[in-house]
Amino acid sequence: MAYRVVVAGSGIVGASTAYHLSIRGAAVTVVDRPRDGQATRAGAGIVCPWVDHDGDEAWYRLAREGARYYPVLAKLLDGDGDGEPEIGYASVGAILVAEDPSELAGVENLLRHRRPSAPEMGEVTVIDRPVEVFPPLSPDLVGLRVGGAARVDGRTVRDTLMRAALRRGAVELTGAVELTATGTPLLDGSPIDADAVVVAAGAWTGELCLPLGHTLAIGPARGQIVHAELPGAETAGWPIILPRRGPYLLGFPGSRVVLGATVEDAGFDSRVTVGGIAEVLAGAVRLAPGLAGATLVESRSGLRPMTADGIPLLGRLQGRSGGRVVVATGLSAYGLTAGPYSGLVAACLALDEPPPLDVTPYAPDREVTPYAPDRG
Repeated sequence: MAYRVVVAGSGIVGASTAYHLSIRGAAVTVVDRPRDGQATRAGAGIVCPWVDHDGDEAWYRLAREGARYYPVLAKLLDGDGDGEPEIGYASVGAILVAEDPSELAGVENLLRHRRPSAPEMGEVTVIDRPVEVFPPLSPDLVGLRVGGAARVDGRTVRDTLMRAALRRGAVELTGAVELTATGTPLLDGSPIDADAVVVAAGAWTGELCLPLGHTLAIGPARGQIVHAELPGAETAGWPIILPRRGPYLLGFPGSRVVLGATVEDAGFDSRVTVGGIAEVLAGAVRLAPGLAGATLVESRSGLRPMTADGIPLLGRLQGRSGGRVVVATGLSAYGLTAGPYSGLVAACLALDEPPPLDVTPYAPDREVTPYAPDRG
């Protein structure tokens, strides 16, 4: 009989977990219910981890491996009988921008220090006029280009992974999932047979794991983004724009530009707000005056899973469940960067296979101050 694994959560981490379990021959059941604010559907899609997490090697290592894994995953989905040649991933590069070149000196040093162990970041080059490759930008900005940065469409990646898992026999169920004190998964109150459970429920993971006797230090941070359209502009090849302060910008096919994002302590309130969107728009127009005439297409809001110490939760829960429950969440704003790779790691853990990296720093039951957002 195939090893039975229930995956709680169908965002990018859950879908990746299901896919990597299915290609290993496991019997997979994915359980989730529609919730307002699910993070994957509201992510912008920036893959450029080399510019962040200075001094936090554990976080950087996971994010770096996540970026490194995307081309591997694309080939796997296309060439392993799954017939998915397009996963929504494109290497377009990123430009860090500032008005004063001295503001980029620190990050340039960081990138050049990291490049020998992360050649996938590509060439790091100074660019005098970023406006020439991202026309709406202010002409007063200078930049630093990171050639290997990429953009992803989170919805496409998630849907591709889930389709591939379902083709290999995974089952997707809709409903309220809970865990008993011993880790047995329940769907609308009825038990599901499982040898292991992977909890990839994003900001709701803490609630799901409470019956196991664990108070996980995780909760939501609201991020609001805007999608705009520049009629007639060929935006598909535009690089990602990463200012030292203010909102990021990135182009997608179809004359679309994404602007974001807020970082808000709003509890589980996933509404799009006037104040949040005003913050994004004002910052974007200061950075790129050419966006003032763009058409506002839509706004999105997602609840990013944030841990109290900033480090993801990725590993087995010990205690009452006997180690049969694996937690995979807490990627904050890097869910689309590290999500597919985290799903691979979670699948290995659920099947008692050695994971591709040391998960000790990400132990979900480590001692940290519990996350307690203001619900008011």
